[in-house]
Amino acid sequence: MESEIIQLPKFEDLRGNLSFIEEEKHVPFKIQRTYWIYDVPGGQVRGGHAFKEQQELIVALSGSFDVIVDNGDVKRAFSLNRSYYGLYIPAGLWRQMQNFSTNSLAMVLSSTPYSKNDYIHDYSEFLKFKEG
Repeated sequence: MESEIIQLPKFEDLRGNLSFIEEEKHVPFKIQRTYWIYDVPGGQVRGGHAFKEQQELIVALSGSFDVIVDNGDVKRAFSLNRSYYGLYIPAGLWRQMQNFSTNSLAMVLSSTPYSKNDYIHDYSEFLKFKEG
């Protein structure tokens, strides 16, 4: 399975819009952890790793940023700038977040609790992992 943009429910109202995420309905996994990334200084890059098991859904709750997803053969860029779109990233893909706008807020839903052993930080190790 590859990365894909998932459109989340959006209820428009003159008083303000509402969107939500339900596990195993809008994301294909049970949510085990939620974290957010904010106050990223201009020009900084986040990510630069892959996960062996963890799946993610990334949502730009505020502002915008780009996510570069790499399967070892092809890199694909996704621009997130709407809070009713989420980027699903299955396990085994390299990801990097960049071009954060001022006051951007990224929320990440994860299929696993934190485990430092699940991370692959070295790109050459990632390519070896992809080869089997």
